[in-house]
Amino acid sequence: MGNDASRDARAGTAPHPDFQLVQSSDEFRALRASHRSFVFPIAGAFLLWYFLYVLLADYAHDFMSIKLAGSITVGLVLGLAQFASTFAITAWYVHHANKRLDPAAEAIRNEIEQGGASSGAHAAGSEESTR
Repeated sequence: MGNDASRDARAGTAPHPDFQLVQSSDEFRALRASHRSFVFPIAGAFLLWYFLYVLLADYAHDFMSIKLAGSITVGLVLGLAQFASTFAITAWYVHHANKRLDPAAEAIRNEIEQGGASSGAHAAGSEESTR
């Protein structure tokens, strides 16, 4: 919030980046691939785990009501494990983002802010060098 004025001032003087050029760059593609290769499998696994819990709670009453210790049941332990796995996945993603995604995104942003992807001449030169 405090930086809005300075950001607006810089945005008014800086050339507009060619976002299609940025999106087609090898660096951006690698960043997107790294993000997707982490998020999609983890999200899929978590959804399977979640739906398994829901199905067990709905259709396996006898199993979920097995007492483990006192009034603690399998269903309660699995329900608490849902919360624990959510926090664990979040921590894992933060670690992955800090280690792999953020440095790559920072490099791409620095390239954009320095004008590396802002002019049509640069875009044409980039296309020529990749042919």
